[in-house]
Amino acid sequence: MAKELACRECRCVTTAKVCPVCKSTDLSPDWNGIVLVVKPTNSKISNTLGITKPGKYALKVT
Repeated sequence: MAKELACRECRCVTTAKVCPVCKSTDLSPDWNGIVLVVKPTNSKISNTLGITKPGKYALKVT
């Protein structure tokens, strides 16, 4: 299984070398917590975290 990395810009969790959400290459293997967003327009959590696209996101990226 490939190691999951979190984007330092948008906190998206991915196994790719480029973030699929913001296209950043600034990815970190050091992250904690996870939130899965299905419908970001109807979610208070996604509004609080600033998430606009569905996906898997880290709560904290260092």
